[in-house]
Amino acid sequence: MGLKISSSMFMQSSVFKYVWLLLFDQQYFWITASLVVLGDAILTQLIMRFVPYTEIDWETYMVHIDLYLKGERDYVNITGPTGPLVYPAGHVHIHRLLHLITDAGRNVARAQQIYGGLYVLSITLVCAIYKKAKVPNWTLLLLPLSKRLHSIFVLRLFNDCWSLIFVQAAILAFQSAWDDVGILLFSLALSVKMSAILYLPGLLVILFKRHGLFATIRHMLVLACTQTLLARSFLISNAKSYLQNAFDLSRVFLYKWTVNWRFVDERTFLSPAWAKGLLLGHVTVLIAFGLFRWCRGDGGVARVLQRGFRRPGLPAGLAPVDPDYVATVLVTSNLIGIIFARSLHYQFYSWYSQQLPLLTQRTRFPFIMQIALIGAIEYAWNVYPSTPFSSGLLLAANLVTLLGVWFGYPEGKMFSRRSNSNRSQVSQKKVSQKE
Repeated sequence: MGLKISSSMFMQSSVFKYVWLLLFDQQYFWITASLVVLGDAILTQLIMRFVPYTEIDWETYMVHIDLYLKGERDYVNITGPTGPLVYPAGHVHIHRLLHLITDAGRNVARAQQIYGGLYVLSITLVCAIYKKAKVPNWTLLLLPLSKRLHSIFVLRLFNDCWSLIFVQAAILAFQSAWDDVGILLFSLALSVKMSAILYLPGLLVILFKRHGLFATIRHMLVLACTQTLLARSFLISNAKSYLQNAFDLSRVFLYKWTVNWRFVDERTFLSPAWAKGLLLGHVTVLIAFGLFRWCRGDGGVARVLQRGFRRPGLPAGLAPVDPDYVATVLVTSNLIGIIFARSLHYQFYSWYSQQLPLLTQRTRFPFIMQIALIGAIEYAWNVYPSTPFSSGLLLAANLVTLLGVWFGYPEGKMFSRRSNSNRSQVSQKKVSQKE
């Protein structure tokens, strides 16, 4: 009897130990990640099997491609059931391929399977990003919990999913210091949807600190050349039409679809003054992070700029641009843009849904508050149609998260650990000198 009890306790102790290792030991990260990815892949298949598909933009994408295949290259003349073509050329090339694979879009089930695979790839890329940023293993358990994100991928088939994949691959490349690859991937993301431009301010900081002025300019030229190459046929046909439609920074969105500004009246929402105010806020907050948060480890932004312009061929930063710094700065740059976006539609949640666990962990908030922020944001994105309360809650949760990063770890936790280690070493030296 005693032997059985002892054996049972040993088994329980072993199980508990293994669970603890899966949740907290970085050596077991990819085992945990594999289980999460496999579980989410099964969940995604179940969603496609039992939850009906909802047509929103897929048919319009296919109508656009029909016109493209007939030889139309002027963006003004490419339109469909829900509106004109307003996405860059990369979107067209991807959906031309999907048009071929899915029988001109009629085989929706096949398209869902493609997007299901895309979703699993997205989760895998996020796991890789989190691993490089040294995010705790248990964080991965939060990734499959978003109802809205599953819907965006496999029940709505929005093109945001493709831009997201390229952005995630680009972040991973920049974390690995494969910046030439990263800029090409980032350009592909931008060629699918203009929203990827929200990462650009943070990316400029990373490239400037890591390589200096000349290399940063070179990367931007690669970005511009890639966009030109992908859009060549449209630019030849009508460059003005293409640029105005694919990269329309002054686009006015319909009030009925807004998720983030429902508590504002429609007249204010549509006014140019409101748009200018949001733009001013966006630029101001970006400048504030640039001046006071993203260059602290280098002696401040003034010294970074001084080094960058004095020695344009050499790195402008002093502190290591490590994978955690890269991920933190890029997702923070993206969050700032989302907060000040003129309007957010439901599919735009994909822009940062999988980044929320990382963002909340770059605050100093207690665990319960981090989870509460993620839950509040998820709730707000699942209220349809949006209400003044859901919009207000979304804005408040996004702002609190951003403020948490500002007062938390805006350069990543690796930077904070290095700073604490350096201070400890200095203190020990002073003590030894006194002795």
